Amino acid sequence: MKKIFPSVLLCSSLLFTAGSQASLVSKDLSLAEKARETASKVNSETIGAASENTSDWLTHGRTYDEQRFSPLDQINEKSVKGLGLAWEWDTGRKRGLEATPLVVGGVIYTTGTYSEVIALDAKTGELIWRNDLNVDRARSKYACCDVVNRGLAAWEGKLFVGTIDGRLVALDAVSGEILWDTLTIDLERPYTITGAPRVVKGKVIIGNGGAEFGVRGYITAYDANNGEQVWRFYTVPGNPADGFENEAMAMAAKTWGGGPWWEIGGGGTAWDSMAFDPDLDLLYVGVGNGAPWNKHIRSPSGGDNLFISSIVAVRPDTGEYVWHYQTTPGDAWDYTATQHMILADLNIDNKLRQVIMQAPKNGFYYVIDRATGEFISADNYVPVSWASHIDPETGRPVETDNSYKEEGKLQFPSPLGGHNWQPMCFSKDTGYVYIPSRQLSFYYSQPESFKYKPGTWNVGIPVMKDTDFPVGLDPQLLKTLGPSTARGYLQAWDPIKQERVWEVQHTGPWNGGVLCTGGDLVFQGNASGYLVAYSASTGKEVWSYNAKHGIIAPPITYQIDGEQYITVMAGFGGSVGLSFSITIEDIPVNHSTGRVLTFKLGGNEKLAISEDVKRTPEPPALNATDEVLALGNRKYHENCVYCHGPGAISSPAMRDLRYMNKATHEQFMAIVMEGSMEGIGMPNYSDMINEEEAKAVHAYLIALAHKTLESEDASSAWLAVKGAAYSVMAYFVGTFDKISVWFSDEGK
Repeated sequence: MKKIFPSVLLCSSLLFTAGSQASLVSKDLSLAEKARETASKVNSETIGAASENTSDWLTHGRTYDEQRFSPLDQINEKSVKGLGLAWEWDTGRKRGLEATPLVVGGVIYTTGTYSEVIALDAKTGELIWRNDLNVDRARSKYACCDVVNRGLAAWEGKLFVGTIDGRLVALDAVSGEILWDTLTIDLERPYTITGAPRVVKGKVIIGNGGAEFGVRGYITAYDANNGEQVWRFYTVPGNPADGFENEAMAMAAKTWGGGPWWEIGGGGTAWDSMAFDPDLDLLYVGVGNGAPWNKHIRSPSGGDNLFISSIVAVRPDTGEYVWHYQTTPGDAWDYTATQHMILADLNIDNKLRQVIMQAPKNGFYYVIDRATGEFISADNYVPVSWASHIDPETGRPVETDNSYKEEGKLQFPSPLGGHNWQPMCFSKDTGYVYIPSRQLSFYYSQPESFKYKPGTWNVGIPVMKDTDFPVGLDPQLLKTLGPSTARGYLQAWDPIKQERVWEVQHTGPWNGGVLCTGGDLVFQGNASGYLVAYSASTGKEVWSYNAKHGIIAPPITYQIDGEQYITVMAGFGGSVGLSFSITIEDIPVNHSTGRVLTFKLGGNEKLAISEDVKRTPEPPALNATDEVLALGNRKYHENCVYCHGPGAISSPAMRDLRYMNKATHEQFMAIVMEGSMEGIGMPNYSDMINEEEAKAVHAYLIALAHKTLESEDASSAWLAVKGAAYSVMAYFVGTFDKISVWFSDEGK
């Protein structure tokens, strides 16, 4: 593919976010007892043979190679029209669901919000047990992108889960009881865990997140039997004065300049993807962005800043470094390489190559030799402006004039990337990779000053201009920009030819991961609330189901008693879904609680949907000065916007602060400054704002509530969300006028 610059420039905003006591609910353990033998046999041998096991889904990507392909073909292009709902299970929670369920011996094991673990009968959906692990929900303020969890690992009768408060927990697969519980982080630093662990050769491997807040990334291996640490591999160097942990860190430190980066942490968190090759005995880890994003602050004298935005191969027994490939040297745009990685053997130039493939955030699709880390090929799978191409000789990007140190730059892709965490899949039948893609841009610029503030956002990019965020919305701007300002699509990609085969447009930019099956089908959920099956060969839609709830999690498939099932978790959220649902025209206004949905041929169950309760703002009198409202405006958008939305217009999954009742207004200071609602996930913010600022935020919210009462369009929640999102975009770019020009004929 040639370098692509779209005729319409798109903008995105920063799309980031922000219970119960530990309780084991055991209803009927008979099925789990029957599955005990199967669960106890999940090990290197059975996972290694998972490609032939069509009954179960034993590990995160189904197989160690993370291809997410199942040979099951009972559900195919001809029969899929008979696919219907077999059962549903209501999580009772209204936050994002991103997990890939496991299926072991007829039991589904999955995770919900705040790292809760759930066991269900895979045939009927009956609850077997659930355990909320007594997670400290106050840590949610360090969760950049919702209190989500991407799933579990299984090994010899145990389940392993990483928690939002930084623990790695082992549970008994039959009862859900905790077997061991290990803290993997320094609680003094703003770490979290949202990714799924992997188990390799009896070791549980887990990373963490938190780079935006200021941490040093690493992955750690723990003994699956007792939770004791076996090894730890840091992904970026620490303070040189303290010495380096190994030769790899000493090498990496030579690529960092100035700083001191170690005070913030350096970033490089390994918050999601891993893959394992048993034959090569290599564990592959995707590494995230630097901290802060801004390389001019992080490493002012330049350098590649290893191993940020890289794929790193290590030995699973020892954590010894073997090789790395850096997708974005000196990354300055949050172009993480934590996106899904796939192992495959491809015939390239008449030679069978063992490859690892990735579509990281930076917009290029990479094919790398997985034995050596040698670059094979790359091309852009979405519009890219920060680089013209990848040099075929060096494997390095040929960058454009993309520095924003002297003047701001609008770049493709945005920090959301051309592809984010939503997994791809690889079909062995078509030879194509299917990528959940998006087309967005972002305005990067240098702050007038930067000072590290522990525990808060430290990206080094100004996210608010000096002017205030508008209390009102601009309907004319919304009409001018229209719904096409953010593209999301599913595309089939030929990794050998490095070209797009087909694409299917979505309504919005934030959609689900994908599943490939032997029935020549690709399954994907979307933000509009549908689970859809496409022809893997042509992209033609052949079936859809209205789940009435946005879907971002990837589907799985399994087989019981000769019947093939498809399961997906429906629960809109994550960085976009939590508070900025840009340009989604028909997303369900009724965001009911999240569900586990399972389908089979002949399924005829009806989806149960509860109605939203309509509310009216109940604000007290507004007595604040303009200066106080301006202060509240700024502090709200520095601290609260990532969960509660721009202008306090939140998604239905969160509390809309314009609609607080009398009691909540009276308790506002206790909630914000004393943490009186930490038990349900509202953290104490006394370490981030003072009492005067908290009162100003309250006054600002009261003003918004009065504005909402006066607005004739207040009932159109999603119209308001889009309008607010466009307002945020305008502030990133500078002015409404500039955006309007870009979207006019003059700017194309």
